[in-house]
Amino acid sequence: MTDSLTCLTTEKRNERTNHMDQMSTSEILSVMNEEDHKVAEAVKQVLPAITTAVDHIASALKKGGRLFYVGAGTSGRLGILDASECPPTFMADPEMVQAVMAGGGQAFTKAKENSEDDVLQGGRDIQANKLTNQDVVVGITASGRTPYPIGALEHASKVGAYTISLSCNRSSEISDYAECPIEVVVGPEVLTGSTRLKSATAHKMVLNMMSTTAMIKLGKVYENLMVDVHASNHKLRERAKSILMECSTASYEEAEQTLKDAKLEVKPAIVMLKRSVSYEKAKQLLQGAGGNLRKAVEESS
Repeated sequence: MTDSLTCLTTEKRNERTNHMDQMSTSEILSVMNEEDHKVAEAVKQVLPAITTAVDHIASALKKGGRLFYVGAGTSGRLGILDASECPPTFMADPEMVQAVMAGGGQAFTKAKENSEDDVLQGGRDIQANKLTNQDVVVGITASGRTPYPIGALEHASKVGAYTISLSCNRSSEISDYAECPIEVVVGPEVLTGSTRLKSATAHKMVLNMMSTTAMIKLGKVYENLMVDVHASNHKLRERAKSILMECSTASYEEAEQTLKDAKLEVKPAIVMLKRSVSYEKAKQLLQGAGGNLRKAVEESS
């Protein structure tokens, strides 16, 4: 592993901001905004690789496999953010999408920068999750050379899990350890080397794309509605009622009662409204359709 960072795009100086300390507040914000515009285009360039990653993730999850995000620092925190939102958004089992971060969970709020340098620990931490060849592991590192996620991908490969890397430099070192390398080259950061900026934005976009699209492929979305939302608080219950009204001719009161009768489960509630059936029958129809709401409401009994 090379020790030099000077060859990395993420470590190069951005010529547009060489005199940033002399700029006005407005000028700094303007150039940051202009640089951020480059992120979406960089992600667009790697859509084929993201497509490959998502298809493998969805296939693995359908078969009972799990998705693991592994990273250090900002990369690890982004993995935790994306994984933690899957249960409330898609009613996914907490085991389905998980994050493993260098330094453990406490490193999410208090940086432990030296923890990223232990390649063996990356392997040990992912191994502790009893990884199998049914799982998928995504190693996240802006530089593409962080030992911790590289160690995790090394172990993942040994057990036959599908491996994906996510970095922000061309020909990244971590790409050599992944079956599906994704290199989102966003260019030099506004603040030299601060990959919590454009690089992190790119990675959040890609992680959101991967998890959301995989959940769509699993039938957890109907049209563009989150029909597997976990209605666990007032806001989410109100959202659930709105979804029921969007999917049927139900009034607010009817949606509220149906949601209650469906034990706050949106999918069965929609089937109940669209097929005029009981909660028990709605559950049977969904089970027969493999959880796919569209099939459950469109196929004949």
